[in-house]
Amino acid sequence: MKTAITELFGIEHPIIQGGMHFVGFAELAAAVSNAGGLGIITGLTQKTPELLAKEIARCRDMTDKPFGVNLTFLPTFAAPPYPEYIAAIVEGGIKAVETAGRSPEQYMPALKAAGIKVIHKCTSVRHSLKAERIGCDAVSVDGFECGGHPGEDDIPNMILLPRAAEELKIPFVASGGMADGRSLVAALSLGAAGMNMGTRFIATKEAPVHQNVKNALVAATELDTRLIMRSLRNTERVLRNANVDRLIEIEREKGDKLKIDDIHDQVAGVYPRIMLEGQMDAGAWSCGMVAGLIHDIPSCKELVDRNHERGGTDHPQPPDGVPGWDGGDAKGRLTPPNFLTTAANGRWNRARGLLNKDKIPSKSISGGVRGPEKRFFCSCRCPRDRMGRLRAR
Repeated sequence: MKTAITELFGIEHPIIQGGMHFVGFAELAAAVSNAGGLGIITGLTQKTPELLAKEIARCRDMTDKPFGVNLTFLPTFAAPPYPEYIAAIVEGGIKAVETAGRSPEQYMPALKAAGIKVIHKCTSVRHSLKAERIGCDAVSVDGFECGGHPGEDDIPNMILLPRAAEELKIPFVASGGMADGRSLVAALSLGAAGMNMGTRFIATKEAPVHQNVKNALVAATELDTRLIMRSLRNTERVLRNANVDRLIEIEREKGDKLKIDDIHDQVAGVYPRIMLEGQMDAGAWSCGMVAGLIHDIPSCKELVDRNHERGGTDHPQPPDGVPGWDGGDAKGRLTPPNFLTTAANGRWNRARGLLNKDKIPSKSISGGVRGPEKRFFCSCRCPRDRMGRLRAR
């Protein structure tokens, strides 16, 4: 499949593995890229720019496909040496950078001068528009479902993605709640040019994390995440555990008087203990609601292939030649045809694929045989007139 995202990054499938702390190592990034997606090394997991340079070289030994680096710009007084990290990225020949956190505006000249394509993670349309204004090539639109930091607006992707499609001129990918072929079909139908998966890629064979972490994701349901640090306006979605429950109790007791020092033990320095040692109650770690859709631990290739194969057998991607899907729109995005549009070969039903027009129910609004004025029905058989308006039964 070709979309604006596959063209932008030179990849086969419009699937990106988002940056994740103590997960995005060379092994995972290379595996995703070898599968046809865009693998991402998490830059700041490497403690120094020199270590990042070594990690890039390690990944280069594992794949000859494009891969990128994530750089998160943190609101801190002791900021990492970002210019040195960027220098390591440039010298490593990286051509794709995923930025997150604060605006990357001050670093854009250095990135663009090196010919690097920048995709910025945004949790709102207004932030996405700013990313577009400062020269980002694409954005990752992160809905409220996402693991990590979903922002403070609480807008889910069913609303956020169409709004982004209405406003943006640059391509974007859907992030948050992305797990399988159904997710990809939904993302494309809502205007995205691909999808970004984070949590789902943790539960893969190549992810260099402890088996306990992968097992926890398979066992989790969509009800097992919690939002923490809301009163600090640094909201994070994490998987529930004993330490997270204690953290939430502290937040409840402190209210708006909460300080980061009050929850330091639950959030600071816990990732190595969780991801590498498998201490699942060591503290809070980012996890999306999509955990409820994780039922196995495949290889990255198996995951990407089955996600891309027309969205799986139950929810196929539209067949070639269906009007509206071939060629994309003016912004280079694949968009579905109008739900009620009919064509010579039938019509498109988003839930079931292409239906033969002879199989469309011929029941009229009055219940009799359909007359010269043809009426069309949605998948739930709600009667509509030829303009697509609901009619009384």
